[in-house]
Amino acid sequence: MKKGIQLVKRVSPSLSTIFNFNASTHSLPTSSPWWSASQHRGVKVNAIHLRPGNVIEKSGRVYQIVESEHKQRGRGGALMQVELRDVDNGNKVSLRFGPEEPVERVFVEEKSFTCLYTENSTAFLIEPETFDQLQVPLDLFGKSAAYLKEEMKVRLQLYDGRPLTASVPKRVTCTIKETQTPMKGVSATPRYKKALLDNGLTVQVPPYLDTGEEIIINTEDDSYLGRAN
Repeated sequence: MKKGIQLVKRVSPSLSTIFNFNASTHSLPTSSPWWSASQHRGVKVNAIHLRPGNVIEKSGRVYQIVESEHKQRGRGGALMQVELRDVDNGNKVSLRFGPEEPVERVFVEEKSFTCLYTENSTAFLIEPETFDQLQVPLDLFGKSAAYLKEEMKVRLQLYDGRPLTASVPKRVTCTIKETQTPMKGVSATPRYKKALLDNGLTVQVPPYLDTGEEIIINTEDDSYLGRAN
C-alpha cells in the first residue's frame, strides 16, 4: 500500500483535479475485477487475414503476431510467413501457413488509460474510472513512446490481464524546441526544414515555422499536420 501512495504523489495537480483523487479512499490496488480480460476463442480465420497485433492460439500456445508476410513460391504456391511472440514467455517463433489455412484467433480486450508519467523504461498509467495503476514497459508503445506525456490518453490491448501492446493518439501537439534559420541570399525556399521537438524527435516542418511554436504531429509517421490552435 505504501508503494501505491508514493506513486500517487507523482500525479500532477491537474490530474488530481481530473480524477478527484482521495488517497484515504482509493488504495490503487495492483489487481481488480476488470483485470481478468474477456477473450473469445474458437473463431477461425484464414491465415491470409492475419495482421500484426492479432492474437492466435496454436498447439495449445497463445501467440501475438509481430509480422505477417505473403510470399509466392513459384510452382509451389503461396504461403504466409508469420513471426510470432509467445504471450507467456516472450519467445519469438516463425511459422508458415497456407493462405487459406484456418487459424484460431483470440480476441483481446482494449482499455483506455491515462499516462501519469514515465521514468527510465517504464510508463506509469492510471485507469480513470477505477483509479487502478499499471506499470508497463515503454517498449509496448514502440517508437511512439517518445510522444508520451502527462495526462495523455492511451490505449492498451490486454490478454488475461497482461498488456500486449499500447498506443498513443494519432494526433498530438508538440512544441518546436529548435529549428533551422533560413539561409540569407538563397533564392529558392525549401519546402521543408528540420525541427527539433520538445520530446527529442526531429521532424520536417514548413520553413515559415519558428522556435516555440506548437504544432500537430501524426504519431504514426512523425509527419507535420499543421499549427496547433
